[in-house]
Amino acid sequence: MEVNAFWERFLLHSGLPETTECVDTFSFGMTEALANELLRLVLIGQKHATSSSFLGYAIDGDRVPQVGDLSIVTDWDGEPHCVIKTTGVRILPYREITFDLAKLEGEDDTLESWQKGHTAFFKAEGAELGYEFTEDMPVVFEEFEVIYQR
Repeated sequence: MEVNAFWERFLLHSGLPETTECVDTFSFGMTEALANELLRLVLIGQKHATSSSFLGYAIDGDRVPQVGDLSIVTDWDGEPHCVIKTTGVRILPYREITFDLAKLEGEDDTLESWQKGHTAFFKAEGAELGYEFTEDMPVVFEEFEVIYQR
């Protein structure tokens, strides 16, 4: 289904006004396998958060998510699957991410596992965007809830 038609269907289902803004349309991760797996975790209710590099937002000129934002999550191929609502945003140094926060992402059983995967992600993204990963790097930790899915 095309993204605009999906959004229109969501608005009709939710009763929200036609002027309601979709802040972003995206897939999680940097690979097809990861994007589709993370989407699956969202759809089964296991993933309720995500973390991003604050520097990535700054370099791309994108605004940091805000509480109340509505976004469409797609699979790797851009097919829309759900609408999420941002329920919390924290900006903190990478080193201050605790397991209580990390487990909200629904991906890992230990803080060490979360750190291994996210360090690799931030290093790869940093090489692509032009920033250097450090443990003091600011991370945007975004909590969300699924409010609509097809």
